[in-house]
Amino acid sequence: MPLLGMLGLGGGISFAHSSVGGDGLTATGGIINDYEVSGTYYRAHIFTSSGEFDVSDLGSIASAVDILLVGAGGGGGFDRGGGGGGGAFVELSNQPITPGSKTVTINAGGAGASGQHGRGGNGGTTTFDSTTVKGGGGGGTNATNLRNGGNSTDPFGGSGGGGAQGLTAPFDGGSSGTYGNNGGKNPTTYWGGGGGGAGETAQPPSNRVGGDGSPNVYAYGPSAPVTYAGGGGAGGDSPGFAGGAGGGGGGNAGPPYPTPPSGNGESGDASTGGGGGGGSGNAPARDGGRGGSGIVVVRYQIAASQSGTAKATGGAISYYNNKTIHVFTSSGTFTTESNWSNTDVEYIVVGGGGSGGGGWGGGGGGGGAGAYRAGTTPVTGTNTSVSVVVGAGGAVGQPGSDDGNAGNSSYFGTPITAPGGGFGAAGHGGPGGSGGGAGNSSPNFNGGPSSGSSFPGTIGDTPSSGWGHNGGPVVSPGQRGGGGGGGAGSAGEAGAPGGNNAGGAGMQLPSTFRDPASSVGVPGPTSAYTNGDTSGKYWLAGGGGGGGGSWPSPGSGEAGPGGNGPNLSTPFAGAGRGGGDDDGAALDALANTGSGGGGYQGPGSRPENKGAGGSGIVLIAYPT
Repeated sequence: MPLLGMLGLGGGISFAHSSVGGDGLTATGGIINDYEVSGTYYRAHIFTSSGEFDVSDLGSIASAVDILLVGAGGGGGFDRGGGGGGGAFVELSNQPITPGSKTVTINAGGAGASGQHGRGGNGGTTTFDSTTVKGGGGGGTNATNLRNGGNSTDPFGGSGGGGAQGLTAPFDGGSSGTYGNNGGKNPTTYWGGGGGGAGETAQPPSNRVGGDGSPNVYAYGPSAPVTYAGGGGAGGDSPGFAGGAGGGGGGNAGPPYPTPPSGNGESGDASTGGGGGGGSGNAPARDGGRGGSGIVVVRYQIAASQSGTAKATGGAISYYNNKTIHVFTSSGTFTTESNWSNTDVEYIVVGGGGSGGGGWGGGGGGGGAGAYRAGTTPVTGTNTSVSVVVGAGGAVGQPGSDDGNAGNSSYFGTPITAPGGGFGAAGHGGPGGSGGGAGNSSPNFNGGPSSGSSFPGTIGDTPSSGWGHNGGPVVSPGQRGGGGGGGAGSAGEAGAPGGNNAGGAGMQLPSTFRDPASSVGVPGPTSAYTNGDTSGKYWLAGGGGGGGGSWPSPGSGEAGPGGNGPNLSTPFAGAGRGGGDDDGAALDALANTGSGGGGYQGPGSRPENKGAGGSGIVLIAYPT
């Protein structure tokens, strides 16, 4: 797709800046990755959640950066629904940069459609400083006047959503903006159209497959390009008319009836801008999947002396305090190289957080955090490969239920596993690394039990079960707020009249991983039991806030803050705040925090109102 040269922000893509003596920029923010290409060294700052890119010194190599912005993906449609469109994909090369702080804003993907209430939601915007790009269009839903795919036609828009199945005639896919492609038109009555991707429109067979995304090398270099902003696959009618696959981070369509486990569309991958998959037809569960969140990558040249020499590959690699740090925000492989010395590596493994629940009168429970595991383990031998899995956060929605979904496990080698967080519920909270919060009112409901051990108050190695806590319960009488999801640092608060029930506290990373130049983790309290100070960084695994209650009178519910934050505006550890009549929809947890999503006051069968869990993370460190 064309670049934003018309904005005065740069021309065509360059792969390397001019090589001269001196040092490169000095900057902070995001997850840092250093890599070398044919003797030229680069540093990338990868933002999977909102933050600041702060330049303190321009250096003497080149005062320019390469920037990738990807908008969030659109949500998939309902019942043979269209796939969500991929977010806008924009590459800006050789951009002049000045000292100071540049705000980065990463928004969530569009909600998947649930029932015949609307199309999939359009994806959120992504911003770097003064440049904003749009999300993808939502997929069409099989309902009157809702079958056309959603548009993303702004000049800085992404791809359009696919059209839903048509009864007597095809329905159009959504139109794209400058930085995407149109959604697919469904050709028959048996399936929808795939969402458009950054690289192409929906693909055969019969436009069911989401359009592929576009690759970019800024984050990890040409040896490991990443494909972003693919379209979601379209929902099908039955095994003979199966739905389509997603392209480049886009979610697959829901499996057709009667294939288990359900017909809900899959969510787009976090931090790719992929569209959500369309829900299938003729199945008890046929909601669309949520779009993937967006991403920003800022890359520039540095001197060799500003970097280091890694002894292993895998993830984003940086150097701090005589340690080499590998950060995995998605699954991969940690592989030792020929210069590896047999050693113990320090690890942090956090499972994906659970999503929040909903309730009709009282609030739904907040999602529990993924288990938090920390310790050391030996890695011996050169060319040794260790599998790394980063668990996805729990998606919103549950077949025929107001409950959320549990998060998925993360692991570093199969012996070191961190289970995902439990789901927030309309009744009893779900079990997990930390349990999900309970929901609603009579009779009494228990918070989900934790598989983890209680935090002893001192940061350090964990037991093999990791750290985790129970979700908050709800005690009758009255339609109370939902209990907060459990966190790695403390249990979720119990449901109370009116709500305002916080999720359990998260956990601050040990000093090894607190590189001032990096923003691994997110703000939290400076101790697990002290609120009000948001200066502390490097926090993960907080519980989602409970949904607001309607007791003693309807509409009076106040939703709970996530991660034991002091109020709704500052949920800690990236956990999602709760939602309620007075507070709006619950919020998703941030990507790569392992925190729980917020619960909602109201029918949880409307998944757009509940908060999704945050994906997990794996960190590894060893002597440089």
